[in-house]
This record gives sequence, C-alpha cells and structure tokens, in this order.
Amino acid sequence: MAVARYRRVLLKLSGEALAGPTGYGISPRRADEVAAKVVAVRDHEVEVAIVLGAGNIWRGRDGLKHGMDHATADHMGMLATVMNALALADALNRMGVETRVQTAVEMRAIAEPYIRLRAVRHLEKGRVVIIGGGTGNPYFTTDTAAALRAMEIDADLLIKATKVDGVYSEDPRQNPDAERFEQLSYLDALNMRVGVMDATALSLCMDNDLPIIVLDVWQPGSLEKAVLGETVGTMISVHNGSIFSGGR
Repeated sequence: MAVARYRRVLLKLSGEALAGPTGYGISPRRADEVAAKVVAVRDHEVEVAIVLGAGNIWRGRDGLKHGMDHATADHMGMLATVMNALALADALNRMGVETRVQTAVEMRAIAEPYIRLRAVRHLEKGRVVIIGGGTGNPYFTTDTAAALRAMEIDADLLIKATKVDGVYSEDPRQNPDAERFEQLSYLDALNMRVGVMDATALSLCMDNDLPIIVLDVWQPGSLEKAVLGETVGTMISVHNGSIFSGGR
C-alpha cells in the first residue's frame, strides 16, 4: 500500500455532505458513504480528525434574516453540528472504526468535552476524533473551528472537502470558462475572497503555515490522493507563488 505523505489530517466537511437529495436533514446512506471515504484514508495509517458544519440542519443567517439574535442563531448551529457528528460517528462505528465525539459546548451525556491533549491521545490510539460545537463561541464559523482545531492537534494538513473540485477564479456554475487553480498562496486566496473558506480561517492557517487542500469529496479517491500527496483539488500554502505576480 502506498505510504501517506501526511501523518495527521483534519477533514472539514460541510453539513450538506450528510444530507439527502433535498439538501436538508441527515441521510444514513450519505453518512455511510462519507464514513467509507474516511475509512479509506485511515487504511493508509493516517490519523484523522473531523470538523462538521451544520448547513443541512440549520443556517444561522436564515435566522438573522428574521431578526433572530446572532448569538442565539450561532448556538443553534453549534448544536446542529453535534447531531451531524453523532451520525457520522455511528456510521464509522458500524464499519468497525473506533471513534470519539468531542464537543466545544459540554454535553457529557452524549459526547466528551473537547480537550486538546485527550483528542491527540485518541488520534495516537488510532481513533477518529469528530469535533462538534464549532469553537464553542458565536460569531465564528466552522471553517475557523477547523483551522483552530487543526493547529491545536498539530495536524499536517487541513482538507476542506466540498462539492467543487478546487478553487476557481469565478463561480464555475455561473461561468463555465472560469479558471481552476491547482496552487494558490494564502495571500492570493485572501485577495480573491475565495468562497470556499472564510478569511479568518485562511489567516489562521497562513499565520501558522498550515497547508490547505480544497477538493471535491465526491470525486472517487480524492481524499486518498490528498493524503498520499498526489495532485488533487487546489493546494493553498505559503510555498505557492502569487498568481497576481505571474508565479504559480
């Protein structure tokens, strides 16, 4: 079996990854499909932590449009991420993978509180750690939570798994001729205001030299290719030349 390039990765999944055809709710079939992809990565002896979004259950901006208090809307989103974490953990457990769900907001009856050293120990023992509850604070996205947790657990790579196969110069759904980038610097990604990850998360990764790969989770073998160091999606890192100065 091919040797993985990365020892420990954090996988950021949107809530929609677990949704059914309507884009809402939790589909057990989809949870199984995502779990199988995680198992394939673990088979390369890669330690995996996961942070999930909540868009399949609740989007805080929908509440804000109706006058909801921002903190309340965000707290509801944190709870929704825990539901997703439990669903994915169940799917992995049924495939024989030992998991631990940890939450930034304590709810000891169903999950461990997030403790950095405990999470690292679980990873060292081969368990998949699924972290719910975002950062535990309102006004921060789950992208930022993913960047923060990746640095806390000393991950070698942050994988942003989406439904598009990388970062484009424009929205490829609106412009079929939009250019897809194989490599970007952090500054380029920030200057472009890429829609796949918020600026706070990008800045955290830039400040700590944590590489990011943006990829299509549904493209066969994409996660495995990423951990093996093969070209897939878009790599965002400090080592890539600026597209604005002609470098790539």
